[in-house]
Parts: sequence; C-alpha cells; structure tokens
Amino acid sequence: MLLPRLYPILDFSSFAEKPESLRQIKQFAKEVLLGGATILQYRDKSGDAMRMLACARELCRITENRATLIVNDRFDICLAAGADGVHLGQEDLSPVRVRAILNQVETKEQKRQIIGFSTHNLQHVQQADAMPIDYLAVGPVFATGSKANPDPVIGLEGVRQARAATTKPLVAIGGITRKNCREVMDAGADSVAVISDLLESPVKAVEEFLRVLG
Repeated sequence: MLLPRLYPILDFSSFAEKPESLRQIKQFAKEVLLGGATILQYRDKSGDAMRMLACARELCRITENRATLIVNDRFDICLAAGADGVHLGQEDLSPVRVRAILNQVETKEQKRQIIGFSTHNLQHVQQADAMPIDYLAVGPVFATGSKANPDPVIGLEGVRQARAATTKPLVAIGGITRKNCREVMDAGADSVAVISDLLESPVKAVEEFLRVLG
C-alpha cells in the first residue's frame, strides 16, 4: 500500500461539545479533502454505535471517489458503512481474524479492504510485521492530548527503531504538527497521522502540511 504522506484523523471528541456536531464533522471532512488530503480516518471512542454508523455513512458519501476512508477500531461499523478499511488497536479484534473474515466476504467486484494496526513499542512492531496488515502505526511520537490514557512517548528514536524492524508502510502518530512533521518523516515514517493541528483552518493546515512534507 502506498500511503499518502499526510494521514488526517477525524476524532469525534474534537466535535462532541459543538452545536450540530455532525454538520461540523462533515464540513471538516470536506475541508480536509479540499486541502488535498487523500485519506481520512474516523475515530469515535464513545461507544455510540448508532451515531458512529450514521457518521461513517456520511463520511463515505463525502470521500467516495475522492479519498480513502478508514474506520478506527470498529470493524463492524466499517463493514456496515461500506468504508475502505479499518484501523485496529491492540485491544481490538486481531488483524489475522479480521483478514480471515474479509477473505470470506469480499468478492471480485469489491476492492480489497485495508487493515491498519496500532503499535506502541518495538516489540509490537516486530509482532505486527508478520501480520496480514497493509500498514502499521507507531506512537505516540510526542506527547499528545488526543487520548485519555496515552501510551509512553517513543520519540524520534522509536520511529527509527520501528523503521528498522519492518518493511511495511509506517504511519507515525502522536503530537505531530507542522513544526515537527519533517523530522518525523526523516526518522523513517512514510506518513504522519495528525489530529489537533488540523482543527483550526483545515484547508490551510492540510496545504501547509503537504508543502512541508514535500
């Protein structure tokens, strides 16, 4: 899988307290794509499956024929909404199990769905390298406020170690901004996942990220 250099993540928690949150989520997605993003991950840790499905379906409509839509954690929501893939965490269904299910349900008319997988240390990366996944994410690279209980920061050295341990496409995540994204790429990442630094003026932020990343 050829990953785009910028991997935006739309986290529902960033919009939960805002009026008309679904409308604002849709607007954010449109602006991220307008800025030039070609992949988008939808993340919602609230557990509200009905809202997650409704939102995922709206995002599928927005990204159709324009960008790849990945659903975080929820393989069931991914399938029900018709998203392009799922990003699994350490506590989710195993990538081996998910790929086995996909092999049973995919047809010749369907494109192969993407599986991403989160890792947080060198041992995770080494284990993930043998899994039937399309890319792996590693982090947090820097301190981040986007998770309630973040894993220990791995720093740029953690990215270098991950790069040395796998040939799979590597997404770096955690505290990445326009100011530090270039050094993360130089450490060996193929792509950088970003949440917070896209929230204000998404079109401009994406354009600036893409300029810096080259």
